[in-house]
Amino acid sequence: MELEGTRHLRVNMFTSAILTLSLVAVSARAVPQPVTPDVQPISLSARKVPKGHVSSLRKRAGVSANVALDDYFNGTDLQWYGDIQVGTPPQNISVIFDTGSFTLEVTGTECGEPCANQPKFDTSQSSTYVGSDDVTTLSFSTGIGVDTLQSEDEYVLWLRAGHDTVSVGGFSTPDVALNTIINQTEAFDADPMGGIQGMGPAAIGFWKGLQDQGINALFGLYLSPKSVGNAELTIGGIDSSKYTGDLTYVPISPTSDGSWELDSPAVYVNGQTVSAINTERTFIFDSGTPNVYFDDADVVEAIYALISPDIKPYDTEPGTYGIACDKIDQLPAQIDFTFMDTSGTPFNLTIPSSEFNVGPFEAEPTLCQTMINALDGLDLIGGSLLKQYYSVWDISNQQMAFAKSTSAE
Repeated sequence: MELEGTRHLRVNMFTSAILTLSLVAVSARAVPQPVTPDVQPISLSARKVPKGHVSSLRKRAGVSANVALDDYFNGTDLQWYGDIQVGTPPQNISVIFDTGSFTLEVTGTECGEPCANQPKFDTSQSSTYVGSDDVTTLSFSTGIGVDTLQSEDEYVLWLRAGHDTVSVGGFSTPDVALNTIINQTEAFDADPMGGIQGMGPAAIGFWKGLQDQGINALFGLYLSPKSVGNAELTIGGIDSSKYTGDLTYVPISPTSDGSWELDSPAVYVNGQTVSAINTERTFIFDSGTPNVYFDDADVVEAIYALISPDIKPYDTEPGTYGIACDKIDQLPAQIDFTFMDTSGTPFNLTIPSSEFNVGPFEAEPTLCQTMINALDGLDLIGGSLLKQYYSVWDISNQQMAFAKSTSAE
């Protein structure tokens, strides 16, 4: 979802704060030396932190904890979300863990009927909540799951600023800035979760509190498909049981405006490339977005030309493309994104053909949406790639890492 005025992206409830992108030639910058994270991979088995056992868990697991994630599934994998605790005593709120944003928003009881389908945070029941009269609105550029924006006013939130204690995976931080949702447009009705926990690459909010306690500002994501299940977020460490082989580390782009952005010299489709995609661009990695976006329709159409001439724009939802559902699953559609690791060696991250079919358009069920969309000003990689890999998001060292996910074997 893209916030009006500040260019934030949103693809389900509250997803992804996206900032301005800049193109960069990989060969023109100095290649950073490899950085070894100050945590060792560990093997975790517990999926939830038992209440009252945080101290012993820290000693056993190197100050790390796992949080179970659910998959919001609507014919395809859309978003992964899990529980955090807000307030004193703690109230459970399900949130998207969104690598495209920094702040925390939770649905509040003040919202009432417009938020009837979401779990809510009751500020009056928290002894540590500090509220304010500061109310703002946020507008977004894309909508529920894989749908596209139909109007500027379709996805809007009204937020009240405040502070309270926040716990994730048993780790607690006091006085975290948060926004309670006091009203929203009806387009959000389908969302089963009650907010968003920003997971951007800046040590602020909850992450600043962890650092102040000597806990690593680092997390791992195992975004397994619904058919596999057991998706998890690891706070403060790396779960080596969720991947095979070695992790490959990549520095955040030096031109990043504050998102998880990686420089790419080229994209390949079924092993081929053309001038439109054989060029340097910077991709945002966003756990809150299911699909892939390019900022130019000509680029998207050059990709589809390498797959099938039958893939056409779907004018009812601008920026999307489709093909007859009885043809799509037979198409070869492997997409390889090339990146440079911390030693300057190129490697590929791959989306297999099995991810290409997003499912039928609601208004035209015999036509299936293809995975790559066009949206001005945005080059973004979402869950269709991230669920192929175990990913590490290292805030302290401003880098990411990838290894093949055990769920993709």
